[in-house]
Amino acid sequence: MHPHLWHPYTQAKTALDPLKVKSGQGVWLELESGKRLIDAISSWWVNLHGHAHPKIAEAIYHQAKTLEQVIFAGFTHDPAEQLADRLIEKLPDNLNRVFYSDNGSTAVEVGLKMAYQYWANLDRPRHTFLAFEGAYHGDTFGTMAVGGRSIFSSVFADLLFEVEYLPFPSTYWGDQTIAQREADLIAQITEKLSQPDRYAGVIIEPLVQGVAGMQMCRSEFLQALRQVTQAHATLLIFDEVMTGFGRTGDWFACLKAKVQPDIICLSKGITGGFLPLSVTICTEEIYKAFYSDNPVHTLYHGHSYTANPLGCAAGLASWNLMQENQASFMGMETQHRQHLEQLQTHPKLEKLRVMGTIAAMDVVTPDRSGYLNQVGAKIRQQAIDRGVLLRPLGQVIYLMPPYCITDTELAKIYETIADILDCLN
Repeated sequence: MHPHLWHPYTQAKTALDPLKVKSGQGVWLELESGKRLIDAISSWWVNLHGHAHPKIAEAIYHQAKTLEQVIFAGFTHDPAEQLADRLIEKLPDNLNRVFYSDNGSTAVEVGLKMAYQYWANLDRPRHTFLAFEGAYHGDTFGTMAVGGRSIFSSVFADLLFEVEYLPFPSTYWGDQTIAQREADLIAQITEKLSQPDRYAGVIIEPLVQGVAGMQMCRSEFLQALRQVTQAHATLLIFDEVMTGFGRTGDWFACLKAKVQPDIICLSKGITGGFLPLSVTICTEEIYKAFYSDNPVHTLYHGHSYTANPLGCAAGLASWNLMQENQASFMGMETQHRQHLEQLQTHPKLEKLRVMGTIAAMDVVTPDRSGYLNQVGAKIRQQAIDRGVLLRPLGQVIYLMPPYCITDTELAKIYETIADILDCLN
């Protein structure tokens, strides 16, 4: 362990020494020892096209020779404008105002502030958000507040604002109860939203809750949620920090689900894993509530590196690669299904599920389900020993590989999982 580094989500006293990575190429990472690992999780879900992709590296290089950074308050530049245009061209028609920031937590924080201040600017204040159990929206105070209460936020509980939670309608292969559970949940939401001027917005990770263990819901639920929020004039916020940029098998989860949210939050894959960047995009109606002669109506939010030209250039290069390789992320679900079907009867697995480029399965274990289930740490280490980077979420094994992965490389990951399961006590 390096004497000066403090690693995220790590209890340094009990953790193993971190593995030192010397280089990456495509889906492969090379360690200092010379050992090579398939990056089956896209390095925390950000690396869309493989490591060290030359086209993104070249775009950053050329941009760095022209303009590396400029204050975005009172200034603009081509990369920011061009990336905003690309996003708006692909997203639902109602989303057309792009606010840049620098990471996923901040993208969601901005979305919450937009929603809250929207009602304040209209002189119709609303003070409560509806969120979903198990949600993870980030580590800033606002995003912790709308995230499901967990070990991540428990120490700060008395500092977090009031939020009301609903059960997330997670489903999996063979689930016979989902339609009724969705109907019951929509009825519960309808009852809550019938309270006038109470809820500033409803926030959800559409189609896939990431940190909760890749819990997946159906498009039908999101469509019903949109209908009820519209009927009761409540803003709908989609946190697509993880699900955006092809992860669900379409460019964005909102497109796959055929739902138009009022606010969408994007980050992670936006630059192909090269640089920090995020955006929060809202409707013209929300934007107009801030367009005013009254300075109090201004959205007072910003970052030193807002719309950083290097990040925007990387985002444009990544976008071009997505266009070139659209078949890869749109077709990966079929590949996952073929492998999952072979594991479907394994006695140590349950609740198999897949959504686009994301596959997940629960390990049958006597220990309590959740992030702290120790079977995940065992599987992680055994996978690394076999040349695969997995990072289970407690008892949940998931795959989220870069889009450049080959059939042979994907097969190796699944063979590794089967081998580990066969060896588990």
